[in-house]
Amino acid sequence: MDKTVLVSGMGEYKNPISQLVQTACKYDSHINIESGNKSINAKSLLGVMAFGLKDGMEVNIKVEGNDADDALNAIADFLTA
Repeated sequence: MDKTVLVSGMGEYKNPISQLVQTACKYDSHINIESGNKSINAKSLLGVMAFGLKDGMEVNIKVEGNDADDALNAIADFLTA
């Protein structure tokens, strides 16, 4: 399952990259974040740092696994806070 969102509110978090990875790691599902030709594992701190998430960026969240619905909603909510 997947969902496209417009990233907003990243500046509201003290350490948004770390908090995003911590949120993703709460779920068993595999979570990828994609934009353009880039795709990263949302559970990888270095991957998310290199990805360069920022407000105004359109990303597609792809989730596969037994808790995919909850994981997709949590990541989408985080990215659009």
